[in-house]
Order: sequence, then C-alpha cells, then structure tokens
Amino acid sequence: MTVPVTPAELGYAPANPAFIADPYPVFERLRADHPVIYDPATNQWLVSRFADVGALLRDRRLGRSYVHVARHEEFGRRPPPAWQAPFDDSLRLQLIDMEPPGHTRLRRLVSTAFTPRTVEGLRPRVAELVDGLVEAALERREFDLLADVIEQLPVAVIAELLGIPAADRPLLRPWSADMTLMFELARSEDDERRAVRATVEFSDYLRGLVRERRARPEADLLSQLALVAEADDRLSEDELIATSILLLNAGHEASVNGAANAWWTLFRHPEALAALRAHPDLVPTAVEELLRFDTPAPMFERWVLQDIELHGVSIPRGQELALLLGSANRDPAQFTNPDGLVLDRSPNPHLSFGAGIHFCLGAPLARLELAILFRAILERMPTLELVAEPAWKPRFILRGLQALPVRVA
Repeated sequence: MTVPVTPAELGYAPANPAFIADPYPVFERLRADHPVIYDPATNQWLVSRFADVGALLRDRRLGRSYVHVARHEEFGRRPPPAWQAPFDDSLRLQLIDMEPPGHTRLRRLVSTAFTPRTVEGLRPRVAELVDGLVEAALERREFDLLADVIEQLPVAVIAELLGIPAADRPLLRPWSADMTLMFELARSEDDERRAVRATVEFSDYLRGLVRERRARPEADLLSQLALVAEADDRLSEDELIATSILLLNAGHEASVNGAANAWWTLFRHPEALAALRAHPDLVPTAVEELLRFDTPAPMFERWVLQDIELHGVSIPRGQELALLLGSANRDPAQFTNPDGLVLDRSPNPHLSFGAGIHFCLGAPLARLELAILFRAILERMPTLELVAEPAWKPRFILRGLQALPVRVA
C-alpha cells in the first residue's frame, strides 16, 4: 500500500530559512509528481504547474476572498478576533481582495492612473529620481543597494503620484512592512497586532490627508480620486483610504523585492551581468526574465467558491488553494531552459504580475521603474560588486532580502 506523502516530506516548509532561500528544488518535485497536493500544515492545496496556476488565476469559480458569499463558519474557518477588525475592514475594500461587482467598479475608477500612456508620462520624473539616488550612492561608494537605492525609488514615485508630502514619506515603509506581515503563513500574534496597529495609524494619516485634498485639491492622484465621479459613482472615503494603502504597499513590497532579488540573481550569474553591461538594450527583456527567474511573490491564494476537480482530485467549496507562481515560472512544460537565465527570452509569459481580473494594476509602472533603474546602475556603476552574501527575510509570501551590501570598485 502506498503511503500518502505530505508537502513537508518533500521539503515544502514556508517558515524554514533554507526553503525561503531556495524553494526551487522543492517546486520541481511538486511539479513532477504532485501537481496538486493537500498540505495539512497550512490547510491549503498546493498547485505548482504553469498551466494549472494560469488557468486557476482566471477561474471565476475561485475568489481572492469568500466573505462576499459566505460566513467564516460556512468555510470551516474561525472568525478573526474583534481586535483585527481595522485590518480586515481595510483589506475588504482593497482591489486585491475584492471580487465583482465591487472589484469591477473600483478598478475602473482607479485604473486610468496606471494606463501605459499615463505611466509613460512619468518617465522624466522617474529618471530624475533614479539619477539622484545613483549619484548619492556613488558618493558613498560602499552602500546597501536595497535600502539606499532600490527601496527609495518606488516609495518616492508612488508617494509623489499620490501627493504624500516629502516630510511624511519615512512613515510609509514601516507601516507597509508591518501591514504585510498579516499575509504570511507563519506569523505570530505579535505580527498580527503590529499589522493592525499599522493599519490604524496609516488609515488615520491618510484620512486627514484625504479631507485636506477634498477641501483644497492639488495636482495629484489623491485629489483626483477624492473628487472622481463617473456615472454618478464616487469613491467613499473608506474606499479611497484602502485604495491608497494598497497602492503604497504594493509599490513598496513587490517592486522592492523584485528589484533586489533580481540584482542578487545577477551577482550570482556574472556572465549574465557582463552581457547586460555590454548590451544594456537588453534591459526590458532582462527585467521580465529576472522577475520570472526569482519571483518576488511566489504564492497567491485563492478560495474555492464552487467545487472544482484538478488532476482527478476533487476540491470542494470552502477549501483554499496555494497557487505557486514561483514554481509555475520554472515549469519546463512552458519555458525552455526554465532554470537558466535567458536575458532575451521572448515570449516570456511569466505569472509574476498575476493573471485574470487581479492582474497587477501597477505592472506598467513597475516595469518602467525597473527598466530605468537597472539601466542607470549598469551604465553608471560598471564596477558594482557584492560585498557579502545577503540574508533573506523570514517571509515567503512576500519573499525578499534583508539587505544587499555592495561597493563600486
């Protein structure tokens, strides 16, 4: 008799530092022999193949949330404690956790600020910000590429876009880091309380700013959203605050981790780094390949709202799927040489920005920022080298480095 295997026995351990540092051998085992498997440790069904993950991201029998169709008890879940309400109430109004028709309405009202044409208009300012960050780093010669350069750019861009005063911007990163602790699988009650506290502080700050903008609009996105009206539709104050939090958090976490992970990849592949320095015109396709190769958000969750079947396995309503984007992006059934770094890979249908109605709204802006930043570093820091091997944060859902110490030789 065959004894059922568990993901843990295959090495799947989202709280383990070694797994976080290199989950790809485990992903390979899952794809090969267990494309859908229940994980009793997380109470999730792991899905690891590209075709399945891509299809399920688009499958409307699944949802980012279930609270619009069922009570927690109906899905076999314990209701969160009352003290978590500030976080839960905010998340419920964020695009990332909404389902139609609310998602459709809110995305329509917000998306005009993130069209490719609108984002392209930001190019001169992004380039100016990058130049300033690179110049300051060059003066130091030895610095943390993550904290001193990479982390600063998306914070500055989205804060300027929204109209956050420069003096207040140092508040944003700590709030974002604390709020996103709630998304991790391995989190403590202290993590959850930090997330709730950050939500309250962040919301209170933005509420004051929104009211200022409604009274005295300026030329920024916050004013635009505060006054937006389309077919007599208007964002409520709570929706506007939740949307602003989402834009700031997404602009921080995914972009920062994606860029830092990408540079760590390049330092580990000196031949690719040399090729990119010699041919900077490869930057646009290289950015896509680096995001595929080491995905900054390697897992998205979905709730089963209607019974589904996958590879002969019946998964009933009320279950949760863990869609392993990091694994899908290395699937040999979709990508030739999936474990290789192919800077000119084309086409490159990676899933790092998601798919379906929850495809990342900020993808055009992230691509613009990364392309400008990478080209500037390559051209103005041709002797950039790693000082010490970086350590990973103890996080899997938003997977990134703690620091990236470098110097200009």
